[in-house]
Amino acid sequence: MKILVCISCVPDTTSKINFTNNDTDFDTNGVQFVINPNDEFGLTRAMWFKEKNNASIDVINVGEQSNETVLRKALAIGADRAIRIDSKAIDSYQVAKNISNFIKEKSYDLIIAGRESIDYNGSMVPGMISEILNINFITNCVSLEINGSNATAKREMEGGIETLTCELPLIIGGQKGLVEESDLKIPNMRGIMQARQKPLDVIESDESKFKTETHKFYKPEDKKEIKMVDPDNLDKLIDLLHNEAKVI
Repeated sequence: MKILVCISCVPDTTSKINFTNNDTDFDTNGVQFVINPNDEFGLTRAMWFKEKNNASIDVINVGEQSNETVLRKALAIGADRAIRIDSKAIDSYQVAKNISNFIKEKSYDLIIAGRESIDYNGSMVPGMISEILNINFITNCVSLEINGSNATAKREMEGGIETLTCELPLIIGGQKGLVEESDLKIPNMRGIMQARQKPLDVIESDESKFKTETHKFYKPEDKKEIKMVDPDNLDKLIDLLHNEAKVI
């Protein structure tokens, strides 16, 4: 079984976020980038298939050279090969189209992507890849089993869990539950040394069409002062909600 795991590089949640050029560009100075958590859940699940089904694992990223550190970590975790499509990731369509163009030339049985990235939270790339390539797609995936050419997956939905079956090839949008945080693998010294010998191929982007354009970034507004109201003074609470907050 051949598996492709889509890797997105996102800022560590402890990083301080700033913008430049009149708030039109994200300032990467001093920012630590990591594997998108939803993608890391998927990579860990792929490792289970590698150990159980002798699967091979490729990881792919659309991004610049600075992203190779994160790809090397994926190789150290256990992926066999990394591919970087040399293009700054501008929007979801551009990323999905680049990855789809790469997949067309290959024959992957399973493509694993995160449900969403934790920076832009677009939740669009795996669905777009499914549409472009006309393959089965399951998002919000919290369980996945492969038996021959058939897949059984569970996805989180409002009010419960839905169980689905389909034939391969399949692309999923994975999330926590596919594996748990305690299952995530930390690269050991052996894995780090082996990662240096594994192939990391850089290919040119063949898709430059963008569907969106960033005009400006905004930081969340500072939290306003909190007013405490005595529970016995409901009239004051109603007055504040009506005249100051204007929510009733």
